[in-house]
Amino acid sequence: MTTRRRVIATLVTALTLASYGIAGALTSARPAVAQVLSAPAGCIPRLLVLSAFPTELGPLLDRTDPVGGNAVPVGDHTFYLGNLEGHRVALALTGIGPVNARDTTRLALSHFRCAGRSTITGVVFSGVAGGDYIGDVNAASRWTEDGKHDIPVSRAMERVARDVERDHHYRLSRSAHLPNLPCLPLLPADLGPAITLTHAPTFKVGGTGLTTDPFGGKAFPCIPGATDIFSCRPCDAASVTPKAPLTLLERLLAIASPSFVTGYFSSSTVAGTYVSSDNETAEVAKAARHAGLPFIGFRGVSDGGGDPLHLPGYPFSFFVYQQVSADNVGAVASAFIHAWHDASSLGCEGAASCD
Repeated sequence: MTTRRRVIATLVTALTLASYGIAGALTSARPAVAQVLSAPAGCIPRLLVLSAFPTELGPLLDRTDPVGGNAVPVGDHTFYLGNLEGHRVALALTGIGPVNARDTTRLALSHFRCAGRSTITGVVFSGVAGGDYIGDVNAASRWTEDGKHDIPVSRAMERVARDVERDHHYRLSRSAHLPNLPCLPLLPADLGPAITLTHAPTFKVGGTGLTTDPFGGKAFPCIPGATDIFSCRPCDAASVTPKAPLTLLERLLAIASPSFVTGYFSSSTVAGTYVSSDNETAEVAKAARHAGLPFIGFRGVSDGGGDPLHLPGYPFSFFVYQQVSADNVGAVASAFIHAWHDASSLGCEGAASCD
C-alpha cells in the first residue's frame, strides 16, 4: 500500500470511529441529529401534521412528495409519510372531536420512536373552525377548553408564524365552490359555479382559541366510504388496511344516541374574544406539551360572517364553505412548514432549543 493510500485509509477509519463518538455525544443534546447519523430509515425525525377530517388534510397531501405520501397503517389509523415544503412529515387524520384528537396524537408519539425516544420533532394542526369571517385563517397564541386554563403554543413556532403573516408567502382564495361531499373520485373537486366571498381573506396570528366537546367525552367515529367530512381517509389518498379496523356496526353503535349525533351539529359560534372555535386543537396542544414538543394550530374559518349566500349559519355555512376554508388554511400551514424547515436548519428543532 502506498503512503498516500495508507494516509487515506487511516483518515477514513478515524472519521468512522469519530462518527460513533459524535453520535453518542449528540444523543443527550440533540436526539434528532444523533438519529440521522446512526439510526435506520425508520428513525428519521418528522414533523407531525394533523387534521380532523378528509377535507382538511387534502390540501396538505396534495403538496406532499410523493404526492399523497406513503401510506403506513398504525392501529386503526393511517399515517402518510413524505416531504412537505422540504420538511419530512407524518400526516394523519385524528378524527372529529377532542377524544380522537388526543388519542391520535398520543398514538403517533408512541409509534414513531427510535432508541426509546419519539422521532416526532414538533406538531402542527391544520383545520377549519368557527371564526369572524369566512375564508380567514387564524393561528391562536393559546388554546383553552374551559375559558380558565390556557395551553400556550410554542413561542418559536409563533414567531415563525408571525414571519409568515408578515411576508405573505401564501395565497388565500375568496372563491368558493360546492365541495365534493360524496367523496367520489370521478367527480371534480370543485362543483358548481364559484361563490365569491364578500371580503378578501386574511391570516392573523394571536389571540385565544376555544376547543369544546359536544360529544360528552365519547369518540366520534368515522364512517368508511362516507362523505369527505365523515370518511375515515382522504378521498384521494392511498387505501391501506388498518391493523385493527373497526366494523361499520361498531362505528354506528358508537353514535346510537341521538344527542351524540346532534352534538356534531351544535353551534360553533365564537363567543367573547375567541379567535377560533373547534373540537380538537386544545387536546393536540396538551399532548404535544406533555411530550415536550413544540406545537401550533392553524384554523381556517368555515362558518362566520361575510357569507354572500346569507345562509342561516352553522352547520349550513360549514358544509358550503369548508372547502375554501380548508384550501386557505392548507396554504398557510404549508407556508409555515416551509419557514419552520428553514428555522430548524438553523438549530431550532425540538422544544429545548425552540422555546
